[in-house]
Amino acid sequence: MSTDITVPQLPESVSDATVASWTKKKGDSVKRDEVLVELETDKVVLEVPAPADGVLEEILHDEGATVTADTVLGRVGEGAAGGGGGDTGGDAKADTEEKEADDTAGETAGGSADAKAGPAARKLIAEHGLDPAAIEGTGKDGRILKEDVQRHIEAGPAAKPAEAPKEAAPQQPAQSAQPASAPSADETAKQAGVAVSQGDRPEKRVPMTRLRARIAERLVQATQQTAMLTTFNEVNMKPVMDLRAKYKDQFEKAHDTKLGFMSFFVTAATEALKRFPDINASIDGSDVVYHGYCDVGIAVSSDRGLVVPILRDAETMSMADIEKQIRDFGGRAQAGKIGIEEMTGGTFTITNGGVFGSLVSTPIINMPQSAILGMHKIQERPVAENGEVVIRPMMYLALSYDHRIVDGKDSVQFLVAIKELLEDPARLILDV
Repeated sequence: MSTDITVPQLPESVSDATVASWTKKKGDSVKRDEVLVELETDKVVLEVPAPADGVLEEILHDEGATVTADTVLGRVGEGAAGGGGGDTGGDAKADTEEKEADDTAGETAGGSADAKAGPAARKLIAEHGLDPAAIEGTGKDGRILKEDVQRHIEAGPAAKPAEAPKEAAPQQPAQSAQPASAPSADETAKQAGVAVSQGDRPEKRVPMTRLRARIAERLVQATQQTAMLTTFNEVNMKPVMDLRAKYKDQFEKAHDTKLGFMSFFVTAATEALKRFPDINASIDGSDVVYHGYCDVGIAVSSDRGLVVPILRDAETMSMADIEKQIRDFGGRAQAGKIGIEEMTGGTFTITNGGVFGSLVSTPIINMPQSAILGMHKIQERPVAENGEVVIRPMMYLALSYDHRIVDGKDSVQFLVAIKELLEDPARLILDV
């Protein structure tokens, strides 16, 4: 008797998904709730577990296939790998081979395969005979992601032109992560989904991920369908930095999380949104929808692209709760574990290009929201204070807004309100 492996119900805003990878091959033993398939949607990666113990009997949709909810991806049959005719020796051999493959993919200093590499990453590591210890993991707690493995492959011999077919393969240096029997550059490149040109000017072509394609679509849509304009201001970050330096140790001890800058900006933004409701509104057809709550999206960078999880009812959250939630979002974004429902909605967005060194930029609105706040690098600059030139840690702020709904006066005053609250952070506590 076989059990179907089906695509789970997709969120309302997602119509289909792409089969990103299978973690097992046909005939392999599987255990109930073990991840068998990774599905990529426009925003998140969904893991499909095995419905029962047994053998992966059939794969109906290979990697790259587009599937919808309730589609049967494959089937798990009863028994063990290599079964039939009671060949227990075959079963033992298959189990041993499976364990060896898992060990090869997952042995890293200080962690097991499950702790240090995701299913897709383990499969790719095993296929290429790589040493996991040589791969830098960018996921939470150093977890190795599929993208990390692909990056490692592309940075190695695959980036170089292949030798002539009749030439002997050069001896691999001792420190190389590739074994002596590693595939040729062309073969490695093909397995990684990369086309490599011959000669002195190599090129590579990789398909755009669904997330990247969706980001591109949304950005073009925002520039074409909104009357987007950006206003700028600057804020003296010394008061916030002094307050943070004074209380950061006590804050961490009391709340078990570090005190960063984002909680100050989120709190200041929610206060300003209360004063200027147009900036917290959105256009729906010919209507303007005013939101009586502040669902603030926090732009988070990941290997797969930019994602924007939402702080629900941010106006009611303490600074400690804001910091904890943002750090949780950051870790799960790198591991691809943020659910699509956590990125749906939002009335306002904050993005921080300053963490990458950006001094000033014009962020693009996250539709259907009417505005987005851009934070930038804190840089010491000479400024005039009380008739004297002093050096202060300054940050440029940018507010991009939809001029169809937000007037220039309100956008400027909104940004000034944030500036004033940050330059006198006691006002955040006193609500004045």
